[in-house]
Amino acid sequence: MTNPHLSRRSFIKQSACTFSALSFTVLFTGCESKRPPNILWLISEDTSPDLSCYRNKFVKTPNLDKLANEGIRFTNAFATCPVCSPVRSGFMTGMYQTTIGAHNHRTREKKPLPEPVKVITAYFRNAGYFTANITDPAPDVRGTGKTDWNFDPGIEPFDGEKWDELKTHQPFFAQVNFQMTHRTFKNDPENPIDPDKVKIPPYYPEHSITRRDWANYLESLQVLDKDIGKVLKRLEDDGLTDNTIVVYFGDHGRPHVRGKQWLYEGGIHIPLILRWPRHLKPGQVNDSLVSTIDFAPTCMKLAGITLPQHLQGNIFLGAHSRERDYIFAARDRCDETVDRIRCVRDKQFKYIKNFMPQRPYMQHNAYKQRQYPVFSLLQVLHKQDKLTKIQELFMAEQRPVEELYDLQNDPYEINNLADDPQYRDKLTEMRNALKTWIIETGDKGEIPEPQEEIEYWQNRQKEKHGEFLQERGLTNYSTPEEHLNYWYKSLELKNQE
Repeated sequence: MTNPHLSRRSFIKQSACTFSALSFTVLFTGCESKRPPNILWLISEDTSPDLSCYRNKFVKTPNLDKLANEGIRFTNAFATCPVCSPVRSGFMTGMYQTTIGAHNHRTREKKPLPEPVKVITAYFRNAGYFTANITDPAPDVRGTGKTDWNFDPGIEPFDGEKWDELKTHQPFFAQVNFQMTHRTFKNDPENPIDPDKVKIPPYYPEHSITRRDWANYLESLQVLDKDIGKVLKRLEDDGLTDNTIVVYFGDHGRPHVRGKQWLYEGGIHIPLILRWPRHLKPGQVNDSLVSTIDFAPTCMKLAGITLPQHLQGNIFLGAHSRERDYIFAARDRCDETVDRIRCVRDKQFKYIKNFMPQRPYMQHNAYKQRQYPVFSLLQVLHKQDKLTKIQELFMAEQRPVEELYDLQNDPYEINNLADDPQYRDKLTEMRNALKTWIIETGDKGEIPEPQEEIEYWQNRQKEKHGEFLQERGLTNYSTPEEHLNYWYKSLELKNQE
């Protein structure tokens, strides 16, 4: 067990990481460049590893498949939070969002980052890098320019936003943000996906609404893939491919019930692909545990930048790479919905701690009610007593304080082993690892928010819900049945009841 007297820095290095058994020469070709590499982050919103290169046979993602074949595909990459503003606050500082007070989604008044924390573009800029958040990455492709941080960076975080600037400003650290996998989904009429053929998790009802919504999400991945293909082609056409490290990842998991905003695999498991021509051997598949908190220190190290001592992430590539024992993730308030959940995961087991077990899984959240068809479907079928035992688990009025899952034998996280005596030692190990992480990283989720902050977001969501109804000409949309009728019409499906 971890020594409770270890310093915060020592804990992060010793509890979360051990030296990697994967040698530098296995990962790298041995080719060295005297020029600092360019770094390009391609970030998709709300994306789980549902691409064809992750063995999803229903999806066509040839461009991302090609990127994976030319680099490394990581199978155990995880977000530190299952919703955008906290996780982005983390990977853009190299600090856990819970450490820097950026853990609630969202924050009304942005506060300065605590010393000595900086947005990572400051370190790249100081090292001579041009920094950019690209909005015109390729013809007919739009980058959103999204930041969505729960803090005030205190500086202008990027030097530019135009792709053409990259050709004359090198080395560069740039990112392109893609939104089509965020609701509302963008369909792919050229390659439609048959909803009757897709594989849906057993915790969702077998229903035409479930299947159509799932197929729409998968089609949005295909649209994403086309746009990423255009960006990679422009990179090549401009002669920038060979000296650019391309990092593709999802900011957090898929936007479905029990996915986004939850610490189950659907909420935190993300795709991660990294390519560096002539430096990284192509076609690698890596099962090391990687966290989004690791992206900043790894890319900075590959760029030859001296790492600040306060960074909490881990280097997962290169001579200084280390293998993680655990990843950690946290969920706090999401809009008006107050909660506090933490998890720790190794390669086989996940432990979840519900700090507010009295709150149901399906507690009210206006965003989900507006955007998630299966949210309303579960409510209606629950009232009609038409859910299976597995589906009913998520409708419970209270949650267990602790959850433990064997992910190798239970990938859908259905069988909670927390009360099973056979797994008592594993439960103790994971529980203690999470306790130590909370203490040593200074988890600010223990500090209650002011009531006026919560009330602000409750009122804001009421306003947004009213705007949503008005835009669609709806006047009575307050019951699950009424919501479901809307989704039948919206998804162009016949009511099966």
